[in-house]
Amino acid sequence: MLSRDDLMNLETYAGQRAEFRARVIAHKKDRQVMLGENATLYFEDRLTMQYQIQEMLRIERIFDAEGIQEELDTYNPLIPDGSNWKATFMIEFTDEKARKEALAKMIGIEDRVWMQVAGHERVYAIADEDLERDNAEKTSAVHFMRFELTPAMVEAAKSGADIGAGIDHEAYNVSIAALPGNIRDSLAADLA
Repeated sequence: MLSRDDLMNLETYAGQRAEFRARVIAHKKDRQVMLGENATLYFEDRLTMQYQIQEMLRIERIFDAEGIQEELDTYNPLIPDGSNWKATFMIEFTDEKARKEALAKMIGIEDRVWMQVAGHERVYAIADEDLERDNAEKTSAVHFMRFELTPAMVEAAKSGADIGAGIDHEAYNVSIAALPGNIRDSLAADLA
């Protein structure tokens, strides 16, 4: 969890923004999982959420205690708590027509995204706990996900077991048996 003490005031952040942004961009490279050509999991953690909050405070020019607390309350739930991974899932198509057609075929995809620690069952995403992001016509291009792990899965991942990921939806099916080591290690570091 982040608190006000973890945040820079607007003036300090303005002076450190370029350096902080570069550090976060480098950090995020180890936290992205491409699932085929059109879907990506962006795994969140304390640093990515600190950056998100700092950017929101900067953009919105928020400096009052109540406004800062609102941002903390919004983004703290996206920080993993030691027994899970939390991610922003994005369905990405550059062509707008293709995106509309795909989203219409992918209703329910957010419930078919999975992670798997080697030797254990797949863990399907608990998606969009904040609000419903699909309807009868289409799914959203952005979903927020939580992958809740058992203690045995946590122990195996922290001990170096491979971590896989995928989607098993009739309109989009992809499977990765083992994530690259840098991503695996970054995700394992999220676990208690």
